[in-house]
Amino acid sequence: MTFLKLRNQELIILVVTVTIFILFSVFLNNFFTTGNLLTLMRSVSILGILSIGMAVVVISKGIDLSLIATLAVGTAAASVLSSPDVMPAFQFPFIYAVILGLIFVVFFCCVTGVLVAYWDMASVFVTLAMAGVIYGSGRTLFIRDELNYLPKDAVWLEFLGRGQFIGIPMPIFCFLGVALLVHLLMTKSTFGKFVYSIGDSGLAARTAGVPVRPILVMIFVLAGIIAYFAGLLTAGAISSINTRMVAGSMIYDVLLVVVVGGIGLSGGKGGMHNVILGTLLIGTLLNGMVIMDISFIVQNLIKGIILLLAIMTDTLLNPRDEQTTQQGDI
Repeated sequence: MTFLKLRNQELIILVVTVTIFILFSVFLNNFFTTGNLLTLMRSVSILGILSIGMAVVVISKGIDLSLIATLAVGTAAASVLSSPDVMPAFQFPFIYAVILGLIFVVFFCCVTGVLVAYWDMASVFVTLAMAGVIYGSGRTLFIRDELNYLPKDAVWLEFLGRGQFIGIPMPIFCFLGVALLVHLLMTKSTFGKFVYSIGDSGLAARTAGVPVRPILVMIFVLAGIIAYFAGLLTAGAISSINTRMVAGSMIYDVLLVVVVGGIGLSGGKGGMHNVILGTLLIGTLLNGMVIMDISFIVQNLIKGIILLLAIMTDTLLNPRDEQTTQQGDI
């Protein structure tokens, strides 16, 4: 029955997505054009990759509100460390700067994971605070300006961000590639089985011998690495990264994709197919609202209402009980 319920939910999402796409194509003059569809595909890819990272955390019955800070600050740090104009004393080849940015990201994600797993702190509050810590640390240590441009030797990243292969934007291949890798990780590896078991019941997972605490740390590190990759693609698409996006509403778009896509907030349910469905729906909706020139405030209102309705629906379909709210570890 649960399998049929999930399948029916996914079918509804697919039908709604196709319906919205057809309506926008018919009634919006600039929607069904080559330029807009390419723009839609690129933006959907970045949103989808970010949502994959969030999905892994949500499946484990957590949440990560620091993903946008990780995306922006990690990428900006890599850009700054390779720029002769900003930090000439620390000028590295861009590929080395990317590795240093990755180390920066992994360190703070480990801190987040340790606070959640070993200090038993609620992930929503930890990651909300860590978003400020990551942003403040990055701006204090490396980043002088909000807008940071890629160096000249970042040609390979610009190809990934805005290049095409057989007429399809490279970010689409990156999105599908990340989705496939994480799908295999979650369904074919012991780590993935542990993630689902923790999300289903942390106490039962601990009793069964699952090393819950180390796995939780690894989950936040994986989500951070995925967000960092999304940040690199974002910079590659426009040859720059703006840390001001940390204060934007992109995290709500990510949550919309995950929840609307059908990944239960109660944990232990969902997969990459849910992320793909949610990404297509929310990406199409956001693109349509931009074309309709709906104000940013009204867009946030609409997104807030959709997110609230999605959470209410998720609560009805995946009710929490005393057991599912417990956490355990080794």
